[in-house]
Amino acid sequence: MYRFEDHEAAARSIVKAGGKRHTAVVLGSGMGSLFKGRGISVPYSEIPGFPQPTAPMHRGELIVTDNAYILCGRYHRYEGYSAEELSFYIRSLKLAGVETVILTNAAGAVNPALRPGDIAVITDHINLSGENPLIGENDERFGERFTDMSDAYSPRLRTIAAECAKSCGIDIKEGVYFYMSGPSYETPAEIRAISVLGGDLVGMSTVFECIAARHCGMEVLGLSCVTNMACGVGGASVSSEDVGKTAAEAGEKMYRLLNKLAETV
Repeated sequence: MYRFEDHEAAARSIVKAGGKRHTAVVLGSGMGSLFKGRGISVPYSEIPGFPQPTAPMHRGELIVTDNAYILCGRYHRYEGYSAEELSFYIRSLKLAGVETVILTNAAGAVNPALRPGDIAVITDHINLSGENPLIGENDERFGERFTDMSDAYSPRLRTIAAECAKSCGIDIKEGVYFYMSGPSYETPAEIRAISVLGGDLVGMSTVFECIAARHCGMEVLGLSCVTNMACGVGGASVSSEDVGKTAAEAGEKMYRLLNKLAETV
């Protein structure tokens, strides 16, 4: 669907906004205002190829800070975008000079050891959707056809995240992220199955972006803000209002960690 030249055009627009940056941070649901007013702001509508997010709590704005590109808003499969479309901005960031991507999201806790308000480092993910952003013709200028995902989420960056969290006085957890397309939340039976399969967290994003980033040779760090207990865990039910409220409450903690990470990596 996209040509290499489309990614190049987007990359030129990103760099023109404020120069090259080594690191990009993608803000998940409820986190879009964390860096508001803290750098050069560019609406996605002004970047060639970037659609406007339609999901609530995703503003659709690029902020260029001293240390990173901050993407306030992402795209989801449930909005009708293909896996390839969801990954367009990742490949464009690669051409803009980004080598490290920090993917954040709001996630439900499958593992009862995790609680709303926790920040968890993603150690791995599970994608049983049958979809993948690398399906279709491969462009060797981005990466090899068959991509190794054994260290999808960089052990080096996970260690740095733990050190940064400690220096900020933040207690962080860790877990395996299980991808579900949404937009409906998972049923209690699905959550029980996810738990059996090894998932600690569940959410509707991140995985396709991680795959595309690894295909491009980028290092990836994943951070989940636990916004709710997954449906059926301890009798829990889920609402988007609760997700947004908890993400906002954890915002100051997440901002401190992300700011420290952007300075460090």
